[in-house]
Amino acid sequence: MQEKAKESKHRILIIGASGFLGGSIYKELCSYFRTFGTYNISHKAFEKNKHFFQYNIEEDDIYEILDIVKPTIIISALRGDFSKQVLVHQHLTEYVFTNKVKLLFLSSANVFDAYIKYPSYEQDKTYSNSIYGHFKIKIENMLLRLPKKQIAILRLPMVFGAQSPRVQEIVQFAKDKEPIEVFPNLIMNVTTDYKVTQQIHYIINRNKYGVFHLGSNDLVHHEDFIKEIIVSLELKNTPIYKRVYTTNDDRYLAVLPKFNKLPKHLQIKSQDILTELKI
Repeated sequence: MQEKAKESKHRILIIGASGFLGGSIYKELCSYFRTFGTYNISHKAFEKNKHFFQYNIEEDDIYEILDIVKPTIIISALRGDFSKQVLVHQHLTEYVFTNKVKLLFLSSANVFDAYIKYPSYEQDKTYSNSIYGHFKIKIENMLLRLPKKQIAILRLPMVFGAQSPRVQEIVQFAKDKEPIEVFPNLIMNVTTDYKVTQQIHYIINRNKYGVFHLGSNDLVHHEDFIKEIIVSLELKNTPIYKRVYTTNDDRYLAVLPKFNKLPKHLQIKSQDILTELKI
């Protein structure tokens, strides 16, 4: 109980708490901290929850929710229109700076998707060829101008897990006998929502800051890993694969930790994900 009491001094606001990762983070933290979240209007289930605020990125002002919650920590797991997200994060940046609070931002391996020859580490320069990667870089650069102890940038690889959209899509495609896209030349690392939420809990508890690469310590080929997931899921239908070649050579999209390593029990290997799916 002492641990819980120690932790509960924080008021946490998760922006995008009705999404897959935001929801997982809320479930992990709500027993330990005063935790609040925003939800999209399409998720009616949250209406009766007093700790959740309806938030429409197109219309609503995030300042109103910030004024009510008065968070000490903000976690951004927001999804939606990229230009609107950039605007929201400009407001969040101002709020964080003015109120001396902390912001954890869920970023992506895609901030490095122009580097195809090798994996990326925390201090590597970001460089992207994709719209998604550019947008994440824009927000990262905004946050990196804040006092360093007030931000944590969490770069994620592909996220799996029993309830993850990626795994659910694989199950649905196999059921409907639709082809499942695999990228034979893509070398990546991976993680699960379960591990990411534990890592975030640790970062909050220990007051860590900076850039974190929250991917598995090992690398996998996309095609091999998807096939191993399908074996773990023990699906009834034999899946159909569509092999997509974006390049003739192997290309990397992997975020490996080197400088900001978390303790052993918070690290993950790709095999752990397959084991989790079998349970």
